Amino acid sequence: MPLGLRWGTVTAVGERLDTLIRLEVDGAPCIAYPRLTGGVEEGDTVLVNTRSVELGLGTGGFDVLYANLTRGLNLPAEADAHVMALPYMPGQLTTRFAEEDGASRDRIDDLPVVCTGLHSQLAPVCAALAGKRVTYVQLAGGALPLSLSDTVRALKARMLLDTAIAVSPCLDGDLQCVTAASALTLAAARGADVVVCGIGPGIVGTGTKWGHGGLAVADAANTAAALVARPIVAPRVSFGDERPRHQGLSHHTRSALDLCIDAVQLAWPLGLERPEDVGVVEVDVSGWEAACAPLPLAHMGRGPADDPWFFAAAFAAGRLAAA
Repeated sequence: MPLGLRWGTVTAVGERLDTLIRLEVDGAPCIAYPRLTGGVEEGDTVLVNTRSVELGLGTGGFDVLYANLTRGLNLPAEADAHVMALPYMPGQLTTRFAEEDGASRDRIDDLPVVCTGLHSQLAPVCAALAGKRVTYVQLAGGALPLSLSDTVRALKARMLLDTAIAVSPCLDGDLQCVTAASALTLAAARGADVVVCGIGPGIVGTGTKWGHGGLAVADAANTAAALVARPIVAPRVSFGDERPRHQGLSHHTRSALDLCIDAVQLAWPLGLERPEDVGVVEVDVSGWEAACAPLPLAHMGRGPADDPWFFAAAFAAGRLAAA
């Protein structure tokens, strides 16, 4: 499983954000995480990872800057950091973990925790939570750098999201935690009204019952239940996906529910025929289109007009949590 690395020269630098830079290396699109690999300028000599482009992944239409040999070597460690993220990987780095500050609890009684299996559900969930103080907790199952998410940036800009926490092996969030339990209790200690747990952009998937990132739903729900919180599952629903396993209530949600040890609330949009074999809580989702209109809504290249129940179902979970 060798890394797919190549030499290159930065030929253009486009959008510069605090946590993400879009650039070109020898004319090919690339992204860089400046908090991890330092700044980038035209003419820099770099190493880029090309594997996602070679595999034609849906969220991988670009290379990823692995190291900037011109200005990215010997970067200083984060102050007071002494714990390793991505330990023993070629890209390991030291970072400060929020657990070190001790602001956690043993229980988070009745705190609503919305559990999502796709990053594209995050925007409609948060749209339904307008006016609430929302913390997003990113779990493994998709992209690991939280800073890749344009959705998180858009939600913060519209004050629909307060704090974004990366749970290892995810990284590069506002805060870093070792475990989901730490992240949930920290969010409660910092005054969150609702926590939304999910995976980053893209999803790891093998087309099998247990081999997909959507099982992060069960991880989040079981942790929330153990902490006496209130887990709410956002169902993955589609009528625009041509794959039979994702038609109606996706097998991703069904397999996650099979792993939920305690009872969870499965939100369901009122007006959509209920699944016969799964218990749901029906939620009035009237007005969801207007609430979501200013936000970036896309799932597998489909928008609200192409697959409306996908977004309405996620919105239902946010509205149930708000209630």
